[in-house]
Amino acid sequence: MNTSKTEILWCSTTRQQNQLPSAAVRVGKNYVLPSTTVRDLEVLIDSNVAMQSYVSRTVSGCFAVLRQLRSIRRSVCDSVFHSLVVSLVMPRLDYCNATLARLPASQPSRLQSVLNAAARLIHRSSQYEHVTPMLRDLHWLWSPERITFKLAVLIYRCLHGLAPWYLSDHIQSVAVSNRRRLQSSSSPQLVIRRTQPSTVGNRAFPLAGCRLWNSLLPDVTSASTLSVFRNRLKTYLFSRSFPS
Repeated sequence: MNTSKTEILWCSTTRQQNQLPSAAVRVGKNYVLPSTTVRDLEVLIDSNVAMQSYVSRTVSGCFAVLRQLRSIRRSVCDSVFHSLVVSLVMPRLDYCNATLARLPASQPSRLQSVLNAAARLIHRSSQYEHVTPMLRDLHWLWSPERITFKLAVLIYRCLHGLAPWYLSDHIQSVAVSNRRRLQSSSSPQLVIRRTQPSTVGNRAFPLAGCRLWNSLLPDVTSASTLSVFRNRLKTYLFSRSFPS
């Protein structure tokens, strides 16, 4: 009887092992399956670092808030409703969006759909009206520029001792002390390190941030304070988003 139970248990265990994926890890008598998505500071990270889960969750949450706000649209004045959208939707949309730098255009376009819906809701317009004048009137940046803004501000903080050391240590200026005789000793450019693999490495914070910083105008990067930098940066990105 005991032998029969042992054989049945062994057969059942063998069958379960055969059904497990090759990536399963055995811990004691149990098997641990790898997760396709992990959460860090409320940011969902896919196993392929494509950020699709995080973008989907952000877009879904923002549209849920917009549907709730739509129900009270006729009960409040325009200025109050504008403030509600800015305070309830924009923080969700912009939270940790620096992690979305250099993603394929399909992901920022999904975030842009939230901005478009919010702008139309504020202006009481239909979905068929052109949204660009509304965004310009609200002085809202396009979704890719909002990501650029957040990443550039983070680099500025790193360069001026306003960011955590684990970020600042990865940012290095071209103007190092042992190169005083070179023309680059006075350059505001940042060092761009090579990373592997190129598909994911290009989106790493040191590489994406330094490339962005090197592409900004000197008048923007030379700002003396963070508030001045933010104002100049938004003006620059706004003029690029809505050229006159």
